[in-house]
Amino acid sequence: MKLSRKPLFILLMLCVVSSSFSLGQIKKKYIVNGYVGGFRGLVNTEEIDADKLTHINYAFVNVKDSLAVLTNLATDSTNFRKLNALKLKNPDLKILISIGGWAWSENFSDAVLTETSRQKFAKSSVDIIRQFNLDGVDIDWEYPAMRGEEGNIFRPEDKQNFTLMFKAIRQELDILEKEKGRKFQLTTAVGGSQSFVDNTEMGLVQRYTDYIFIMTYDYGGRNGTVGHHTNLYSDGESSSADKSVKSFMAAGVPANKIVLGAAFYGKGVEAETTNNHGLGQKRVKSVQGGGYTKLKDTLIDQSGYKKYYDEKAKAPYLFNDSTRIFITYEDEESIKLKCEYVKENKLAGIFFWEYFNDPKEYLINEISKNLD
Repeated sequence: MKLSRKPLFILLMLCVVSSSFSLGQIKKKYIVNGYVGGFRGLVNTEEIDADKLTHINYAFVNVKDSLAVLTNLATDSTNFRKLNALKLKNPDLKILISIGGWAWSENFSDAVLTETSRQKFAKSSVDIIRQFNLDGVDIDWEYPAMRGEEGNIFRPEDKQNFTLMFKAIRQELDILEKEKGRKFQLTTAVGGSQSFVDNTEMGLVQRYTDYIFIMTYDYGGRNGTVGHHTNLYSDGESSSADKSVKSFMAAGVPANKIVLGAAFYGKGVEAETTNNHGLGQKRVKSVQGGGYTKLKDTLIDQSGYKKYYDEKAKAPYLFNDSTRIFITYEDEESIKLKCEYVKENKLAGIFFWEYFNDPKEYLINEISKNLD
């Protein structure tokens, strides 16, 4: 008896789909990158939902004496082994080291000042990848040619040296690719401000990098006022994710290399008055905000806090009339809108700080639903 071609084709396709599911993962169209804070110690990798991620950025690797340095070799090496084991669940998962961060960026300027120091730094960065069988390097220099944390070294030459650093690392990664016969990624987390764009050569930097992670959070109000910290759109003259994306694109970064930032934490501030629920009022002092799981479970419309929503900025916030505490944060709705923005503007995807700020996965589940 001869079977028709159509049932055979259907059977073949079912086998292919079944095989894809048996691997535990169908390759994602968009980047979903979560930062994991290894600087705190051992990472609870069993709590990471690897199927919902494409990348994990391991934060942080320090910079000392023109070298990328693991600050706790025993802890870091254990974390790398456990993170790599997540690839049994998700074979496409990429693990990158993130070098720098707010607290460990003070020595970048010295590390990349000369060709010799740049080569030394680049080689040491890639040697970590080589030793622990990781997938790439992420640079989080906060900030070239600008003051970041108090005491950071910065100089005007950082603008050009920032570019040359990526060139040097890319050359080292090219050597590693020939050794290993596979691709390795180079990315960077960048400040969302216009001043970051002005103090770098992003149109040149993007030539050496696979993705640009724009930190579209930590904005705050202008001129000492209370404002949103991770809003999608501007509510006037304020900073916003949309403004940041357009600024980087104008500087020569293609949309398909831009990864939009999301904050899995809220930031708190005391307002001087209760006018307008604190928004736009003079800022008195910063106070604790907290991760999203904590905010959702204990503060939203609880404990004297009431939830409000800025339609123009597409940003939620809490305000407590008795304490005048304003908390700016990201919720499921703002995450959904950011995912839609990614798709509408043909961006590469979304990333967030930090995975364990939302242990109940309210926000990553929203990303997973909307960025398939």
